[in-house]
Amino acid sequence: MGTRNLTLLTDLYELTMMQGYYKAGNNRNVIFDAFYRTNPCGNGYAIAAGLDQVIDYIKNLHFSDEDIDYLDSLHLFDREFLEYLRNFHFSGDIYAIPEGTVIFPREPLVKVVAPAIEAQLVETAILNIINHQSLIATKTARVVHAAQGDGVMEFGLRRAQGPDAGIYGARAAMIGGCIGTSNVLAGQMFDVPVKGTHAHSWIMSFPDEYTAFKTYANLYPDACILLVDTYDTLKSGVPNAIRVFTEMREAGIPLNFYGIRLDSGDLAYLSKKARRMLDAAGFTDCVISASSDLDENLISSLKLQKAAITSWGVGTNLITSKDCPSFGGVYKLAAIEDDNGEMIPKIKLSENTEKVTNPGDKTIFRIYEKESGKLKADLICLVGETFNPEKKLKLFDPIETWKKTTLPGGTYTMKELLVPIFKDGKCVYDSPSVMDIRAYSMRDLDTLWDECRRLVNPHKVYVDLSRKLYDLKCELLDRFEEESDSEEIQK
Repeated sequence: MGTRNLTLLTDLYELTMMQGYYKAGNNRNVIFDAFYRTNPCGNGYAIAAGLDQVIDYIKNLHFSDEDIDYLDSLHLFDREFLEYLRNFHFSGDIYAIPEGTVIFPREPLVKVVAPAIEAQLVETAILNIINHQSLIATKTARVVHAAQGDGVMEFGLRRAQGPDAGIYGARAAMIGGCIGTSNVLAGQMFDVPVKGTHAHSWIMSFPDEYTAFKTYANLYPDACILLVDTYDTLKSGVPNAIRVFTEMREAGIPLNFYGIRLDSGDLAYLSKKARRMLDAAGFTDCVISASSDLDENLISSLKLQKAAITSWGVGTNLITSKDCPSFGGVYKLAAIEDDNGEMIPKIKLSENTEKVTNPGDKTIFRIYEKESGKLKADLICLVGETFNPEKKLKLFDPIETWKKTTLPGGTYTMKELLVPIFKDGKCVYDSPSVMDIRAYSMRDLDTLWDECRRLVNPHKVYVDLSRKLYDLKCELLDRFEEESDSEEIQK
């Protein structure tokens, strides 16, 4: 339950490769990119999340005596390598896209520049952290978009896949746009709003529903949301809630935040009926919140049915991203330092086009339409390339290269996405608070066109390669083809 050393939060083959590098004397600097290939949930984008936990992990990397003893017990590692691990720490550089940023496939979310042994060790943990939180933040953004400005609360802790998934899933949900979480520990750890009402058991523990409501209202007059579906929503729950609200008003108790919650039944029908009853009693500002296995699709449907719901509590389907339970991030080698200290680009080939990697030391520029401020495209390029927004910029699809567009000079702006996080093993980045990241994420989402945010068949945002990077990629592909042909001739 206390602070954990996560250094062994890795796959065994990372450690066996590390020993291999060590024994071969092959610990030269390398570049690895962490990226993903397909947007989750059929979405048009994803949301970067988890960087703060990656920073904490890197800062605390060390092999304890207990770790060394355990690795020794596996009979896979020799004494010299284990002694090397005793003084292990991260000494390299890390660049990353800040949390809350809208991201797209094939873009390096995290770039690690470090000795091979160090870069290899951190692969699994980086992917574990970034994959999970980016997935939940993205799912949340879909739910929040479906709610069309209504507040969405995360309360999936009891259905999350364990404590860590519940805690950091709640954090990611806040980044994705939730207004609060039911998770009290997440509230304490990340200084985010905690919210909640009461359970059906509260109602059932009293002699009658009215007494349960009245007692709760006396305890929490400034946050009085009453669960009205324990017995009969329209014949009992709503009338008893109205009775309690009326007594509060007559007693001069300010109704600052009050309402009802629906957790079962036909939410569209019940909410509209309840709204009429509440309005007739003079409670036109009464909140109607809903739960009951909600997700973005059900919320969209209820919106189309003009359900009178103004607040949404989303649990299982959000915290687990039930319809898309994995993010699919990968970590691939992009370059290796040679004997002269020059980074030599590397490429991974595949019969699947989307699995062919982009080589070299890269960064990303985001291109915005100057007039509207909307996102136009992303451009992956080699580090050191420069662009002048006052000059025309030609973009082309790196797969279907005949698809081209030219942006006239003065019509666009550019922003580099990757920022330094670690330099020479020292953290040089201050993580914002979760609520500040949330606010930034909401602003970044607003740079997307509406067509890119729709839940079904969203418009694809273009992620292009610079001409230099594209030519480098083609050069490596051609070189491999020539080498393969030469080998065939020799045979």
